[in-house]
Parts: sequence; structure tokens; C-alpha cells
Amino acid sequence: MAEAIARRLVRERGLTDVEVGSAGTAAWAQAPASDGALLVCMERDTDISPHQARLVTTELLDEYDLVLTMGAHHVERIEALGGRGKVFLLSQYASHGATDRPIGDPFGGELALYRETYDELDAEIRRVLDRIEAERNPGVS
Repeated sequence: MAEAIARRLVRERGLTDVEVGSAGTAAWAQAPASDGALLVCMERDTDISPHQARLVTTELLDEYDLVLTMGAHHVERIEALGGRGKVFLLSQYASHGATDRPIGDPFGGELALYRETYDELDAEIRRVLDRIEAERNPGVS
């Protein structure tokens, strides 16, 4: 869901030089999105039907300048793979370090949990993009 939300927001903001991708620290390669994620994304006009999971690798990390995760255990795994210095907890990066609250994984949960997670991801990703844009254009509000 986070990748699809980020892609949509990047497109809406016209950030043509921002590349978005996702990978899991314990993903089953090529697995589709869960039914709950598919349904909630359909409700929100976000198509994730083409999604196929992929496992994060050192090579994949080399392709990205910034890696944002939902939980602290993800940060630890990414750092172990060589991502130290460019990996942050999503909420921590979005808040400039004011919070380090993890975002729970709704996998296997009720639709209400997927909806809450979608909304939380949408809000945090908006804040991340606000930060990226502000850092690119200091003094412009």
C-alpha cells in the first residue's frame, strides 16, 4: 500500500525525478498484495493489483538514496544489509525526528485495520514529500 500511495502522491505533485519502490525484509518473492490491501486500495481508487512482493537485497539498496520503513526491526535489517545512513523509520523521517512511532503491519487483520494503516501511510508519506520538497527549495513555502 505504501508504494502505491507514494507513487500516486509523487505523480500528483509532479515530482518526476523521485523514484518509488518497495521491498520486504521477509517477503515471499512475487507474492501478490493481500486481499485486505487490495480491497482497501480499491476503495481509495488506488490500484495495487499488479503488485508483486520482492525481498530487499544489498543490490536493491544501492539503487536508492532514501529508505523508509514501517518498523524499527526493518531499520535494523536494512542497516545490516548496508543501508546505514539512508534508512529511517517513516514516521521519524516525516516528523524530522520528533517521533519514532512504528506503523503496524495489517497483514491478516480485519479490513478496518487495513483502512487505518492506509490512512496512516497516506498522512506520513505526504509529510515525507513535504520534507523532501522543502529541503529541495529552502525558503519557499
